[in-house]
Amino acid sequence: MKKLFMAGILGAILVFGANLVFSKNQSGQNVQNYVLSLPKQPLSQQEIRDLMHMREEEKLARDVYLTLYQKWGFRIFNNISQSETWHMQMVKFLIDKYGLNDPVKNDQVGVFTSSQMAKLYKELVKRGLSNKIEALKVGALIEDLDIYDLDEAIKKSDNTDINFVYSRLRTGSTNHMRAFIGWLTTYGVTYKPQYISQEEFNIIIQQKRGGKRW
Repeated sequence: MKKLFMAGILGAILVFGANLVFSKNQSGQNVQNYVLSLPKQPLSQQEIRDLMHMREEEKLARDVYLTLYQKWGFRIFNNISQSETWHMQMVKFLIDKYGLNDPVKNDQVGVFTSSQMAKLYKELVKRGLSNKIEALKVGALIEDLDIYDLDEAIKKSDNTDINFVYSRLRTGSTNHMRAFIGWLTTYGVTYKPQYISQEEFNIIIQQKRGGKRW
């Protein structure tokens, strides 16, 4: 019953969301207002854990991209890091709405409350600093992981506001993945998904990318 209820809610969210023109530049206040306008619903412990995780995972992406941009100067890292900052803020709308403790205590690059995220940041940066191709592969890997984690979080949540935000983040992540794959393709490099299925990966790559060019 909960799955059917969740599917109905998510479907309504996606239909409604498709009719909203939201961007980090023009209508961040609109997004916040919309999220706040949705009714508060009881949070499960799993939903709380996922919110904490997604807040820091979006920071992980931003921090890695900022670091790799400094090394390689690829505009894709600079542009997408700005999108990740917006993704962080979207999750924070929910954290603030429900009066939760923000896990981002220090916004400094590479600083995380989660030891898992801190470890992953170091591993990904080390790999990305080794050469340009590995840097782009790291970008694809981060989006691969993000899409997987968002899909799992959506499955475990029946809150309208949470799933609305997650659906927006997922759209952004699929755009980012296509951008990284596009860059890798110009170097003749093929990326094999590590988290999402090959089938889902193929569907994402075949879709048209929305928004600006990276």
